[in-house]
Amino acid sequence: MQRIRLRYTKRGRLRFTSHRDFQRAFERALRRAEVPMAYSAGFTPHPKVSYANAAPTGTGSEAEYLEIALTEPRDPERLRALLDTSLPAGLDVIEAVEARTSGLADRLTASVWELRLDGVAPEDARRAVDAFNAAEAVKVQRRTKNGVRTFDARSAVAGLDAVETHSSSTDRPSDRPCAILRLVVRHVTPAVRPDDVLSGLTAVADLAPPVPAAVTRLAQGLFDEETGTVTDPLAPDREAAATEPHPAAATAAAPAPV
Repeated sequence: MQRIRLRYTKRGRLRFTSHRDFQRAFERALRRAEVPMAYSAGFTPHPKVSYANAAPTGTGSEAEYLEIALTEPRDPERLRALLDTSLPAGLDVIEAVEARTSGLADRLTASVWELRLDGVAPEDARRAVDAFNAAEAVKVQRRTKNGVRTFDARSAVAGLDAVETHSSSTDRPSDRPCAILRLVVRHVTPAVRPDDVLSGLTAVADLAPPVPAAVTRLAQGLFDEETGTVTDPLAPDREAAATEPHPAAATAAAPAPV
């Protein structure tokens, strides 16, 4: 069985697709591309697809990950191209590697987010960011199925900055005043989401954007405590592939039978 790991995006209006909507679209793409999928056992077999830490509905993303299991080997890049053409524009498969290491989900320990605040002056955003970073704890509330829950949104934030220029990956360009925030948040329990950090900015500095923020996940992976950066979770698989001999080369180098 071959395992392939994919990185895909949610761009433009497709950021409003739920995780369940994406699952249905992806399974249709697997059938269109005639991917030789491995299936689970039982009365209702399902394709063996492992989704990892999907972004919330309504947020864009440049770094969503999943893993599929195949019954026959396929070239990862050719498979990527076939799946990309089988998905709607905005759900783009941009990278594929053969899984040569274990624990992809364990390598997704932090995310980098970009928050576009239309109608917010950059200087007001910087003051709010300074107040948030200076606080030891920032209590926010979130409504859950078990009622309203209060938790600290500050402890999970590894970095929060107001940046001067915005990324082309944001979804809603505008001529109005606009502040761009760059957020690095650890994946903890309970999960701290970008909207929780925005609630924290309101709590500590009364920052209230006039329209909902446009949120895009730029990266996710292992958080490097020394550099404060988020590393590429597929890098170990690429490095392992580079050091392993190609099957054809290994066969040619093998001694001839006596």
